[in-house]
Amino acid sequence: MANYNNEGAAFFAGLVIGGLVGAALALLLAPQSGEETRAQIRDKSLEYKDLAEERILEARQRATEAGHRAQEQISTLQEKSKEALAKGKETATGALEKGKQTVNQAVRRTKDGSATEAGSESSAA
Repeated sequence: MANYNNEGAAFFAGLVIGGLVGAALALLLAPQSGEETRAQIRDKSLEYKDLAEERILEARQRATEAGHRAQEQISTLQEKSKEALAKGKETATGALEKGKQTVNQAVRRTKDGSATEAGSESSAA
């Protein structure tokens, strides 16, 4: 995308320069007095200068808007990432607690089973 913007800028610069050179040559080769030619060159130069300034302003505005859109997208992605991380953490914590409970129940059953067997062995003797 950056390459495309550089090519567009180069094309526009060439277009402006070519326009200025073409206009100057046309004015210089036109059959009129030097003062009229200089006035036309000055007018056309100002016209192209204004056009170039407008295009530069438009390009800056587009770049600023693109920057704002990118920042909004980044903020949105950050929020979604935070939410996904919190949800994943919550899920992992729940699974960990469930695992602890399962282990504790197994330990209790094992202790209860051992105590029952010990009691059975004492009464059998």
